[in-house]
Amino acid sequence: MNAQEKDELLAQAVRLREEGHPEQARERLLSLTAAFPEAVDVAYQTAWVHDVLGLEAEAVPYYERSLQDDGLGEEDRRGALLGLGSTYRVLGRFGQAVETLRQGVSEFPDDGALQTFLAMALFNTGEHHEATQLLLRLVAATSDSPHVQRYRPAIDYYAADLTRTM
Repeated sequence: MNAQEKDELLAQAVRLREEGHPEQARERLLSLTAAFPEAVDVAYQTAWVHDVLGLEAEAVPYYERSLQDDGLGEEDRRGALLGLGSTYRVLGRFGQAVETLRQGVSEFPDDGALQTFLAMALFNTGEHHEATQLLLRLVAATSDSPHVQRYRPAIDYYAADLTRTM
């Protein structure tokens, strides 16, 4: 099988997952993984389909493989970091979740989803102050609510130091 055939089969598997046929997609992706064990794009899609099926523990090695080098495009790398961090969190591997999601936020500082998942992982590690700060800043920066925007300066001010009082 050549690279073009791999790409065509990968696209078919992704379509199957997107169209609600994750088991069929998983079968195809596992075959592709066997044929192309070092292909990071195949590893990422294989991880994703395992997550869709609720097979988080099985997804981890595929996510980890997909992030081993810089072979993923920007959007797939973003998704892999979020997927791996979220999966670590679901599995109770909170420290690894925080580390992975911090890396994601560092690489993609404007990604609110990465920030949100990082806040959840920080909550799980007992870092409630930082988790709340992240969420407050995210709400202030992204909310379309005129009520939130009216108080944005105050929200930003207190997010910097939640223990601040008069």
